[in-house]
Amino acid sequence: MKTLTCDRRYRGALAVALAGAALMSLGAVAAENSAVPRLPDGHPDLNGTWENGSGIDFLHPQHLDGGSVCVAGCPPAPTPTATKVSTAPPAGGRPAPNMPKYRPEYAQKVQDLDKRQVQLDPVLRCQNPGLPRIGPPDKIVQTPGQFVFLYDDVSGNFFRIIPTDGRPHRTDVEESALGDSVGHWEGDTLIVEANQFNDQTWLTDNGAFHSNELRVVERLHRTGDTIEYQAVAYDPKVLAEPWKTTPRRVHLTSVELVEAAPCVDQDLKHLVDDTHHDNPR
Repeated sequence: MKTLTCDRRYRGALAVALAGAALMSLGAVAAENSAVPRLPDGHPDLNGTWENGSGIDFLHPQHLDGGSVCVAGCPPAPTPTATKVSTAPPAGGRPAPNMPKYRPEYAQKVQDLDKRQVQLDPVLRCQNPGLPRIGPPDKIVQTPGQFVFLYDDVSGNFFRIIPTDGRPHRTDVEESALGDSVGHWEGDTLIVEANQFNDQTWLTDNGAFHSNELRVVERLHRTGDTIEYQAVAYDPKVLAEPWKTTPRRVHLTSVELVEAAPCVDQDLKHLVDDTHHDNPR
């Protein structure tokens, strides 16, 4: 039986190569971290207005390799090659719906709500989209111990106040569309946990309802002038498993928010049938 051995010279070269790769990896991490502005407390600075396509733009997001959805400043769509065929739709196209998985006894209810979306979707009646459907905030105000998330959505302006000083969830508030939120840092990632929801909103399109036992965990991580955002919805009462939203990448912008125009429904009276398409954010 032969035993393969490695010449000392090659072992030395391999060690140098591995050390070089490790240093390059550490250098890449350091470069990434140095590109992120920080506040005096050392945490990444998330202050600013962030272009996230929360208005009508979300009707046609661009699908990126890896499952992310880019809504502003997006790179050109990849060109298919003989060795790699992109499964992403063309630029301006919509990705396939990312739907929650429901417990079997609720499958029919989801189908019925989907068929009647144009009649029953809360957003089409100017109501708060709720979490996680509203997506990442349009503006973030960050102060020691607290964040304020501001939204300019298709239904109007909304806000959330998120303490990060270690306090627990409030118990003196009523259930609401956006729930009660508290936040904390895990390294350079902001984690926001929300509970105390009402059951009047949808998780996403296509009849994706939830119960008032919903809990949502959001993650925001800044790199350069972008924030990667993703949320996970937990609702064991109706969901068969936790549901992850499609990651979204939002971009810092100098365009300031303005007061939203009144949301007034003027179209439903002209409804002909229940035809509709999904609008994944």
